[in-house]
Amino acid sequence: MTLRITDQAFATDTGRQRSANEDSVFVRAPVFVIADGMGGAQAGEVASKTSVEAFEGGMPEGPPERVLQLTIEGANRAIHRLARTDPNLNGMGTTTTAAILDPIAEEVAIGHVGDSRAYRLRRGKLERLTRDHSLVEEMRRKGQLTEAQAEDHPQRSIITRALGPEPEVEVDLQTVPAQAGDVFLICSDGLTSMLDDEHIGRLLARATSMQNAVRALIDEANRAGGRDNISVITFKVVDAAEPALDSASEGATLIGSTAEESGLTATEVRRRAAGDAARQRREDQAAKKKPGRRRKVVKRVAGALAALIVIGAIVFGATYGIRHVWFLGTDDAGRVALYRGLPYELPFGVKLWSEKYSAPVQTASLPEKRKDAVTGHGLRSREDAVKLLEEIERGQGLTR
Repeated sequence: MTLRITDQAFATDTGRQRSANEDSVFVRAPVFVIADGMGGAQAGEVASKTSVEAFEGGMPEGPPERVLQLTIEGANRAIHRLARTDPNLNGMGTTTTAAILDPIAEEVAIGHVGDSRAYRLRRGKLERLTRDHSLVEEMRRKGQLTEAQAEDHPQRSIITRALGPEPEVEVDLQTVPAQAGDVFLICSDGLTSMLDDEHIGRLLARATSMQNAVRALIDEANRAGGRDNISVITFKVVDAAEPALDSASEGATLIGSTAEESGLTATEVRRRAAGDAARQRREDQAAKKKPGRRRKVVKRVAGALAALIVIGAIVFGATYGIRHVWFLGTDDAGRVALYRGLPYELPFGVKLWSEKYSAPVQTASLPEKRKDAVTGHGLRSREDAVKLLEEIERGQGLTR
């Protein structure tokens, strides 16, 4: 059996008690990386970005574990050199936890330094795959602290291994089996310092999508206090033989302004439906002029056809829009969100959209031009909508 990633999501959030976000995230399936920087001022951000840039710039050839080892070691040397050449960056460091899915071997390789973590959820059971390189974790392993004491220890944030402080670093490497239905989670300690593993497992297990899982985990960590930056990556693997419901059925994706040129505006959908209804009314009126029983039959048939055509036009327009049209809007928490479908609601509460991603950016905090792009609910292709969302996140300093 060969595996493939069927759903993935990621987000990073400043949290409630920090003024800046020193976490960095890199996602380019089948590679997933989180780095949690430290060092004060902007040094932590520099360290974490340098770490993920090592993955973005091209990785060496070889088995996944070897690739992770060489890439993380290279990142460590780069961070160490920067810290030595710039006094403002002296003492900076970062954690790094990275995973690579090997779909043929049905395995996930993990490289790890620091106290960010990797987990695997299988059949509702969450398993921690990495071991924290922290003072508290070493005390727990030596029997000096219980599990409960370790969870709330005031020194739990002190790490014993990181990228940057030394010219060389030891990378923990392992390969774990993967099977259809597994969900993998990589996160910074901004999540695990706020929520225990049991709580994280419950949220992951009951999420209907990876995006919902990421949003629920970050929201819950913030509700618990949000003392640190919170970064989360999740991805789910399935049998590659399973049909890809979205990509296989969607066909061509409309790009840029061609969406409106092809008649996919909400106004056009309503116009076509109204036109069909008017045409049927005219036919119905013409049928009324015919006498007798035949007129009554025609009247009934025409009325039924008119109703069916109107319903069919609305359903077709809505279905087509739900599959091919995207837009930005604001979620219930006031954040910029990515939606798929049309920004309309039918009678009886039937919504023509579904939320796919919620960014850690408040719509109210955006410049007027950007705010209008979000609140205007302009219809876009997926590519255009994602590009606009990425520009907004870059403008807020969340991504490079």
